[in-house]
Amino acid sequence: MWPIVMALLKRNAVYITLPIAGVVGFVGYNLESWLSDKYTPYSPSIQELRAQRLTEESLNSNAANVEKLRLSSPVLERNLSPSLQPKS
Repeated sequence: MWPIVMALLKRNAVYITLPIAGVVGFVGYNLESWLSDKYTPYSPSIQELRAQRLTEESLNSNAANVEKLRLSSPVLERNLSPSLQPKS
């Protein structure tokens, strides 16, 4: 009897394993959602923390020493193509 059952299982393995895998996956997914805690608290990323810390440090250290922004050249002359630059 067992050789006949094993021969049938070998021949139809594709049709048997997919439903079994589906049932096992469904049960495992629901069991995990039932047992685990779904709440994950928010914590800022390391990059956000670093950017915030650097901003606070720069504001604290340069609060009394603020320099005026000065442009070294006019804005429209910065990226001129070579054909439009004045000849010197």
